[in-house]
Amino acid sequence: MVKNYTINDLRYLMRRLRDPETGCPWDLKQTLQTITSHTIEEVYEVVDAIERNDMEHLNEELGDLLFQIIFYSQIGEEQGQFDFDRVTSSITDKLIRRHPHVFPEGTLESVRNNHPDTQIDDIKEVWESIKKQERENKGSQKTLDDIPLALPALSRALKLQKRAATVGFDWTDTGPVIDKINEELLELEVEIQRGDVVGVADELGDLLFSCVNLARHLKIDPETAIRHANEKFSRRFGAMEDLIGDKNIHDHSVEQLELLWLEVKKTEYKPRRPS
Repeated sequence: MVKNYTINDLRYLMRRLRDPETGCPWDLKQTLQTITSHTIEEVYEVVDAIERNDMEHLNEELGDLLFQIIFYSQIGEEQGQFDFDRVTSSITDKLIRRHPHVFPEGTLESVRNNHPDTQIDDIKEVWESIKKQERENKGSQKTLDDIPLALPALSRALKLQKRAATVGFDWTDTGPVIDKINEELLELEVEIQRGDVVGVADELGDLLFSCVNLARHLKIDPETAIRHANEKFSRRFGAMEDLIGDKNIHDHSVEQLELLWLEVKKTEYKPRRPS
């Protein structure tokens, strides 16, 4: 019979791994800084399992991610900075504070008498207002302060734009955004013709930033969109190699590869039914 372990068992396991006398040498060697790359990897593995609808692996990957939090908390406790209980208390307190439409008296026990007649946009507005107040309480006055530099670039661009939009720095529809993309594309072409490497990189960055802005206005997450595009490219490239078979792909010209690529795309294409 398989034993069902609890969060307290996991915390005990972590303490054992970090025991100076009987612990694991690798775990003892780790610091807050050295395990961050593992955390990022675990997050992406969770996302990958979700996108593949692989519930068995999702269960496992969520456990791996939870272990990262336990790991950080143990190191924090050893350094006298924080522990798992404080982490749990802090997030609970923050979520109660940011959901006044659910916890009207600001306590975990408080409950509304009826279902809140609150629209999603109103909830987001209140959420951002509360977050703004929290930033000010921490001494952070500028709108874009506290957006992590370590975020993936597309995600950070999206977050910067969303935050700027909360103070009215935004377009109201997609038209001007598309115009801006076309403008940035023309500026990129100018720099390419000039052969200015620095200018090309700068304008390409502006173009990508504008594409993120369009994704935001279309309510599409750019990270998700590019992951799907990556997967589609990988799938189609593999199918193209299947068509080539035992022949060497290097022996095919660009034109031949393009024809094979179009053939693969045709096998995927399914015309939409008229509504």
